[in-house]
Amino acid sequence: MQDVVAFPDLEAKRRALDERLRGAGRLMVAYSGGTDSAYLAFAAHRALGAEMLAVIADSPSLSRAHLRDAVEFAESHGIPLRVIDTHELEQAEYVRNDSSRCFHCKDELFRVMREFGAPLQFSAVAYGMNVDDRGDYRPGQQAAANHRILAPLADAELTKLEIRELARREGLRIWDKPASACLSSRIAYGLPVTRETLDAVEKGEEVLFAMGFRQFRLRHHGELARIEIAREELGDMLSLAIFERASKALKQLGYKYVTLDLDGYRSGSMNAVLPLVKIERGAVASGGAQ
Repeated sequence: MQDVVAFPDLEAKRRALDERLRGAGRLMVAYSGGTDSAYLAFAAHRALGAEMLAVIADSPSLSRAHLRDAVEFAESHGIPLRVIDTHELEQAEYVRNDSSRCFHCKDELFRVMREFGAPLQFSAVAYGMNVDDRGDYRPGQQAAANHRILAPLADAELTKLEIRELARREGLRIWDKPASACLSSRIAYGLPVTRETLDAVEKGEEVLFAMGFRQFRLRHHGELARIEIAREELGDMLSLAIFERASKALKQLGYKYVTLDLDGYRSGSMNAVLPLVKIERGAVASGGAQ
């Protein structure tokens, strides 16, 4: 009864999603292993069977742990999967890391997916945008629009919470998986995205994971590493022994200073430094991320 009260329209939205997927033709799903894209791949496979393909873009901005987990989830549910290489680090626009970085990343992803899928006669590409994403600053949405990428979850008016609930009802282990944005999102705007920096961030987050934390970010500010821990876990960080362990490990990765963010983990915290006008108008000279 509680499910009905909490999610009164959920079954209708699920049917709307299935209807959109069945009408998509041969479909590739941009798949990262996060809750949204994983549920979308699962639903697309249920609706389309062999007429769908999940595609993971592999690059230095994807942690090895997340790649392994994404592959394992797809294999455990029989979802057809391909891993393709993307080369955003070869683009100066991406490396310079201004507020349009995500646009260039998604533009590369969708271009490569289109080129990969064309000879295999895939007629459409979909990605895991949901209704809540419409209210956030996400330049990648403009790249998706430019490439005419489908957003079936958003079209079905599904929120992040509703997607998690659908995944839970299906018994999918990713239903409560913490958000897992790319490693480049940890790097402060204006600092270049390099393989070395991505490697330091990935290894630093492996340290925090090994310490038992579940929802966190290591934010890279040059010589300074800023740790964000979810508020419900923040108390576990507050001991001298934990401070010393984290500081020692991160300094071994090249950081000179290690700090704990007292506001805790929050998605998109790097965007707080962007001028409002820049967020509203975007920073992409051609294509106009919004």
